[in-house]
Amino acid sequence: MIIDRLNSAEPIQPKKNNTITTHKVQKSEGDSVSLSADALEKAELYAALEIARSAPDERLALIEELKAKINDPAYINEEVLGKTADGILDQLL
Repeated sequence: MIIDRLNSAEPIQPKKNNTITTHKVQKSEGDSVSLSADALEKAELYAALEIARSAPDERLALIEELKAKINDPAYINEEVLGKTADGILDQLL
């Protein structure tokens, strides 16, 4: 009966001489990449959006506080209305 024709049946085989060949990769000095101004602007906007999305939304507490103040009838008085109107006029002028 033939067990294996390719490998010997001996449990201890002689060490094979494994040679590793290496190939050197030459870098070409002429390759370059250039990006348009539009692509750079879009990349910058994308990065800014990612930063904004990852930032915790701490404004929710302020918004809830303002909603509570506006819903309170005692909060809206002549002084608050005057400051609001002055702020709007300052933005328009």
